[in-house]
Amino acid sequence: MNVTLDKTGNVTAKLTVSIEENDYKAKVEKRLKEIGRTHSIPGFRQGHVPFGELNRRFGKQVTSDVINDIVYEAAAKYISENKLPVLGQPIPVNVTELDLKNNKDFTFQYELGLAPELNIELGKEIKVPYYNINASDEMVKEQDEKFRERFGAQVPGEEVEPNALVKGAIMELDENGNVKTSDDAIQMINGIVAPMYFKDREQAKLFEGHKINDKVRFNPWKTCEGNPAELASMLGVDKEKAADIKSDFEMAISEIIVLRPAEANQELFDNVLGKDKVNNEADYLGALKTMIEQDLSGNSEILFRHEIEKFMTEKYGNMELPAEVLKKWLVNTNEKITEQNVDEEYTKMEPMLKWQLIKERLAEACEIKIDDNDLTNHAKMVAARQFAQYGMTNIDDETLSDYAKRILADKQFRQRIIEETGDTKLFNALKAKLSVEEQNVSLDEFKAIAEKA
Repeated sequence: MNVTLDKTGNVTAKLTVSIEENDYKAKVEKRLKEIGRTHSIPGFRQGHVPFGELNRRFGKQVTSDVINDIVYEAAAKYISENKLPVLGQPIPVNVTELDLKNNKDFTFQYELGLAPELNIELGKEIKVPYYNINASDEMVKEQDEKFRERFGAQVPGEEVEPNALVKGAIMELDENGNVKTSDDAIQMINGIVAPMYFKDREQAKLFEGHKINDKVRFNPWKTCEGNPAELASMLGVDKEKAADIKSDFEMAISEIIVLRPAEANQELFDNVLGKDKVNNEADYLGALKTMIEQDLSGNSEILFRHEIEKFMTEKYGNMELPAEVLKKWLVNTNEKITEQNVDEEYTKMEPMLKWQLIKERLAEACEIKIDDNDLTNHAKMVAARQFAQYGMTNIDDETLSDYAKRILADKQFRQRIIEETGDTKLFNALKAKLSVEEQNVSLDEFKAIAEKA
């Protein structure tokens, strides 16, 4: 067997694999004998089928399969050993059925699209802006109020406030506004409503200011825009029936539960930040400011990366790509891409491909390597971010490590973690190699800068 490579352009080549009968004959015989041992063939005992019969029945297909396997492996090995920067996949030339009756030796050819050479230079003369977002006092106050509500207490109230829960009997009214007394009347004796969550704010306002023993006329259907599940829960009826209930109801208030925000004390500090992390309100508010700025730092990082991508693409993006080979690859590998729309789809793909090639050269220049510790630490950060979305900011390391293991055990998530970890290490390395010009800005200023970018 012989494998050769001929350059057909700056970024294209043709790979030729020549195979002789001696390269595949033994493997064909082995595979045919394996079929005889493992398959039941009518008229023969399993394991006692004459080789001639096996060859007559299966020889052509097996020979074709073996030749294709050998050729594919040879091409892949050549590409790997010679470190050819192939884009996409090798494209077979002149795919035809093998003429096994008249030929024993065969030649296969593949078109290759190759990545262009990029000599990327890094240095302090390259200046990239980095915008740190400062949290305003108003933002800190808003975050404090949210935490105080989250860790506040529900206590009996005297009148309905905007965030109150209201309990009482909910009775269906007739067209005259009187409580229905017929057998089909809907009556929820131990009802409970949360006006703060009503989708119709006018319905919520009907409850505000009312006290125990007051009666409020409202329309349950309007409170949830007719959601059958919500109506069924509020009125104690089946979902099937709930969707048709559009009449008014009367609620006789028997109990009001209001939320009292937590006081600024050690209990609140510990609930928000962890045991004894801070011991006074000033440090607590300072920690909130840091927390907000850390959350916003992801936006700063996105814009920083965008600036680097923009600079590098403008400088190195005028590269030659094996467009025609890549178009053939797209048509061969994607059912939605055809000869008719491949030009349009390739045009969409080309900028991303160029940036990916540039990023790979940047990673080589920065000597980026990823190990298991890197993946675990990034997975833990992802887990912590997910917990924080639900207000859980004090998760212990053991729990985070356990979630990180689960994330990395999922193949799709693992690949995403690998890509994100690689990007994080790359852009951190670029911060050391380039001149990063940091600026402190407000959130509104940052939004204006990001929109312009």
